[in-house]
Amino acid sequence: MLLTALRLADFRNYAALDFTPAPGLNVFIGPNAQGKSNLLEAIAMLATGKSFRARREVELIREGMPLAEIAGEARIPAGAIFLHAAIVRTGSGARKSFDVNGSPVGFAGFLGRARVVTFVPADLHLVAGGPALRRTFLNGALAQLSPVYYRDLARYGKIVQQKAALLRGAIAPDRALLLAYNDELLAPGAALINARAAFVAEIAAAAEGVYGRWPGTHERVEIAYAPNVPLGDGDPRAALAAALAAGVETELRRKTTLVGPHRDDVRLTIDGKPLDAFGSQGQQRTAVLALKVAEYETMRARAGDAPILLLDDVLSELDAERAGGFLAAVGSFEQAFLTTTELPERFNDAARFRIAAATVTPC
Repeated sequence: MLLTALRLADFRNYAALDFTPAPGLNVFIGPNAQGKSNLLEAIAMLATGKSFRARREVELIREGMPLAEIAGEARIPAGAIFLHAAIVRTGSGARKSFDVNGSPVGFAGFLGRARVVTFVPADLHLVAGGPALRRTFLNGALAQLSPVYYRDLARYGKIVQQKAALLRGAIAPDRALLLAYNDELLAPGAALINARAAFVAEIAAAAEGVYGRWPGTHERVEIAYAPNVPLGDGDPRAALAAALAAGVETELRRKTTLVGPHRDDVRLTIDGKPLDAFGSQGQQRTAVLALKVAEYETMRARAGDAPILLLDDVLSELDAERAGGFLAAVGSFEQAFLTTTELPERFNDAARFRIAAATVTPC
């Protein structure tokens, strides 16, 4: 997959931009707060429909402007595809709209038409951070790969929200309604469990091989799906039903939802011990690099087409050996975008662009 054109209007600090990326590695160089990360954020939104940085989507609209627009053309195996997203300022925040090849689509119809693997400094906390970070990692990759997964995730999340509101209500919850919510959770919940289990198995196999090839690594790092619901060898739907039934009284007492894939995790171990507790910072960072390479390889294998790789100032957080090892591990990428404050010598063959005050110029 290649991004062949990118156009921005009133997005973040860009009043207007018409940019033609190159195949292979594109490096954006410049001081902080000039627009480098904003450019990668826009590219990511063409694939995911969401920002990987903003707390509120109204932040994406340039100050004083009514709307922001992102448009791009990508080359995929089926031919060219034209993607467009608009973020419109409203009284309460912002709303988004999407087009594919000139035709309006909903969010689900836009998501995953292009695919990206994004690597930002915050991803280096995937090992030591909380389970929500690792669930977000899984959901981000799987939602791009499968519209069905996104629909199941959205349906499951909506039901969990309704159930949570019932549990924390001021009066005693209606037990019959609570049980009805549990029944509705079974189909999408079991689908999420199945999809996550298969995906983690694939990235685990890839990541173990990548980590083992890293210079100076002798230990074994393993990645495993850690579902909230004990699965055993049985059917995920039956296991989820049993766990939900067993947890009713505890959920009523604690007034919160405690059972289901919204509490899943991914377990990372080093020589059989928890990586966050027993791994050095270097080992943890190398494991995250292996995990991101595995995400890239798995998405490429599943889709039959390489995703676009976005590296937002992440190499500055790594020593030279790990940075070089990461780029070598994903050396077969079709197109990548990297932001940096200074150009390392090893990128002399890349397409280089300087960014200053939201202006992009070749250098």
